[in-house]
Amino acid sequence: MNAPTKLAGFAAVLGLVFGGAALAGGAIDPDRGDDAPAHSAQAEKSEHGGTPKEAHGGGEQQPVRGLAVADHGVRLVVDDAELRRGRTERLTYRIADDRGRTIQDFEVEHTKRMHLIVARRDLSGFQHLHPEQNDDGSWSVDVRLGDPGSYRLFADFKRDGKATTLATDLRVDGAADLRPLPAPSRTATSDGGYDVALERRGNELEFTISRDGKTVRTEPYLGAGGHLVALREGDLAFLHVHPSEHDDGDAVAFETELETAGRYRLFLQFQHEGRVHTVAFTEEVR
Repeated sequence: MNAPTKLAGFAAVLGLVFGGAALAGGAIDPDRGDDAPAHSAQAEKSEHGGTPKEAHGGGEQQPVRGLAVADHGVRLVVDDAELRRGRTERLTYRIADDRGRTIQDFEVEHTKRMHLIVARRDLSGFQHLHPEQNDDGSWSVDVRLGDPGSYRLFADFKRDGKATTLATDLRVDGAADLRPLPAPSRTATSDGGYDVALERRGNELEFTISRDGKTVRTEPYLGAGGHLVALREGDLAFLHVHPSEHDDGDAVAFETELETAGRYRLFLQFQHEGRVHTVAFTEEVR
């Protein structure tokens, strides 16, 4: 065999070796393969809490929020998360950007620029507060937590057209006596003695409020006939809820997406005769 023939054969062998190595590498490379584009899209969805279009303000708002202390490049920072039970204390927090700078500009949503929701881990002790913004951009509000345990704090706001809910934990000293959720029921009594009936039609939750057997027409509260907060048992996900366009004067209706199996606690607030009342329901999805 002459020299040119030997060189050609050697090149062919090298080609087979490196070609086989390339194929093997493709088979074991976790970042390569036919499902790579889908993997990338899923990674972006997980990071931003929605599809790429939704994560950047396009499409519909996400039905589930409030699972993280940071989202969409902003973070919730609480000055002191340790509170003493049974005492009114000043709670101060801020919303910071990815450089740690305090954000000061927020948009009005439901007639307020900031909504603060507090509930214990067993979904008791619900409070809906409206903090005041300080000169440095931080927010402050008086909070009184009567029972010990771990509480979830939700800062709900809108900025650059994007509705965002960030969450973190507050701690109250003492042994917590956590209670199971009440069983689901179609009726409940508010803290002011109003009777409230719940009817669910698909994604619409309709509440009829009455007192002494007569239906009550609620007064505007936060720009609507009422305000509803839905929290999911377990991870305490904050579900996006907005008033329904349906309004026949006899009921207060909201649209939400209770799709994941589990139990939810619904906190309805409404105003009548100048006072705001709160009532809670347990809703189960199978």
